[in-house]
Amino acid sequence: MAEVKEYREYVDHHLQRLLMEERLDSTALQLIELGIQHEQQHQELILTDLKHGFSFNPRFPALNDYQAAEKTIPEQRWLTYPGGQVSVGYDGPEFHYDNEGPRHEVLLAPFKLAQRLVTNSEYLEFVADGGYQNPLLWLSDGWAWLQQKNITQPLYWFENQGQWQQYTLAGLKPLNPAEPVCHISYYEADAYAQWRGKRLPTEHEWEAVAQQTPVQGPFLELTCLHPQPASETGSDEIQQLYGTCWQWTRSAYSPYPGFKPPAGAVGEYNGKFMCNQLVLRGGSCVTPKGHVRPSYRNFFPAHAQWQFTGIRMADDA
Repeated sequence: MAEVKEYREYVDHHLQRLLMEERLDSTALQLIELGIQHEQQHQELILTDLKHGFSFNPRFPALNDYQAAEKTIPEQRWLTYPGGQVSVGYDGPEFHYDNEGPRHEVLLAPFKLAQRLVTNSEYLEFVADGGYQNPLLWLSDGWAWLQQKNITQPLYWFENQGQWQQYTLAGLKPLNPAEPVCHISYYEADAYAQWRGKRLPTEHEWEAVAQQTPVQGPFLELTCLHPQPASETGSDEIQQLYGTCWQWTRSAYSPYPGFKPPAGAVGEYNGKFMCNQLVLRGGSCVTPKGHVRPSYRNFFPAHAQWQFTGIRMADDA
């Protein structure tokens, strides 16, 4: 650890000296900005990795003392959107990753989005109905993964004498029925949507709605480090679009029309992962505030559970 800290101090010293004493060109400044954004991603990943590592400790250690408030579960409403020709992607002056462009037009059929994310209690109905034992609900790869890994419930869920508990960064807690179900793989999200007779949204459906929605939500700065329940507002405003759980889409992570990765090592940052990944949107409760935007494209393989991932359902209008 001492050697690691010494190396960190060495890097900090020389980078600060570079920024204070040198006149950097735009290429160098862009690289530094990319590095800062990358560090924000690692701040999130450190927390997801800590949670995953701590979950194997039989004492279930706590990183904070967050206490969940009891809330009622608002009725699941469905919001209808007209679709049509929509511009997606980013082309503005602020920082964005190369995989967010070029901005281009897509054609969307009319669609519906669930107003809020799927809750623990709703997902528990799927578990109790034998959802993990019904091959008709699962994609072929998902069923093979489920059988190979002996998956029977979401990651960090534990059943003890008929009572469900969930490991959180505040320790082992009773499963809160109103909170969004979290740490769900794409396979599980898709199977749940199938069970409900719905589907997952495409990334462009999600972005079309996000462009009309302020980037607000319970991000990392709230420090609870755990997804928050939806509010009973009585309005038709979409909830939990940002900063609660990363939301799986049914879209494969592939390049936008006209995308060309930059030359050199920076070109490997996103482009080389455009295979066998699914797109997630919205950020989570451990994403730094200001790091996400409507066009932000996260991506993970379909079996990944350890990220703060949840479910928003969609349907054809």
